[in-house]
Amino acid sequence: MTHHQIQPPVTESPAVLQQQAVTQTDLFEYVLGDPLLASSLYVNIALAGLSLLLFVFMTKDLEDPRAKLIAVSVLLVPTVSVASYTGLASGLTVGILEMPAGHAAEGASVMIGGESVDGVVSLWGRYLTWALSTPAILLALGLLAGSDATSIFTAITFDIAMCITGLAAALTTSSHALRWFWYFISCACFAVVVYILLVKWPEDAAAAGTAGIFNTLKLLTVVLWIAYPIVWALGVEGIAVLPVGVTSWAYSLLDVVAKYIFAFLLLRYVASNERVVSGDILDVPSASGTLADD
Repeated sequence: MTHHQIQPPVTESPAVLQQQAVTQTDLFEYVLGDPLLASSLYVNIALAGLSLLLFVFMTKDLEDPRAKLIAVSVLLVPTVSVASYTGLASGLTVGILEMPAGHAAEGASVMIGGESVDGVVSLWGRYLTWALSTPAILLALGLLAGSDATSIFTAITFDIAMCITGLAAALTTSSHALRWFWYFISCACFAVVVYILLVKWPEDAAAAGTAGIFNTLKLLTVVLWIAYPIVWALGVEGIAVLPVGVTSWAYSLLDVVAKYIFAFLLLRYVASNERVVSGDILDVPSASGTLADD
């Protein structure tokens, strides 16, 4: 006769149970009840929507395939922003995370639905925005520079890797050290993107005759994109010097310039210089140096 040892039921920690009890409605009301945080999201929804309408008007008469693809890539940016910021404002892509031992926000709590909940507010939905909008920005820049498909694909893949590893850094709660490990992996991927923007594509742009506008947009992009990991490091996800509302406004202001103003400058140039950027969508040289057949 065999005896089976009865295992005690597995119970979640009180903090986990608290976080699971927080509903999407609670998060929506939390965002709405914080004027600083709410304004950083709703203002961006409005600006993204207005930018989208303006950009559609600016590009409605384009005829060249490459110019059109640049326009479509740029139009994707405010489109994604409208959806993303709506997700954040609604609480859909907002969560409560309990930071690991050693983190500056270890043991922190937040008032949600009238109750104190262990953890900090994480606006993790921003990483979905960046994973979709930044590749579109790089595609537009690569096409503007007349770069080849390989370098454009390289920039985009490392950019997506940067965003995904950044998300991993934000969501890791098991180890403080691993959060920063993910962060530095993300920065390494970003370094590849910066190299392409500062070294490879300027040569292509010079050959394509678009060096003037490309260099302006290149510097705008690199300088502003460098600011994002700095905000991450200073915000609640990093050393928690900046509160959630201030961090959100910092990201939102960066988005306004890095996305909407960037897009306006690019589309204004493309609309006025369609012949300069004209050509096949992607010129992929074959081994013999001629264009590969489809």
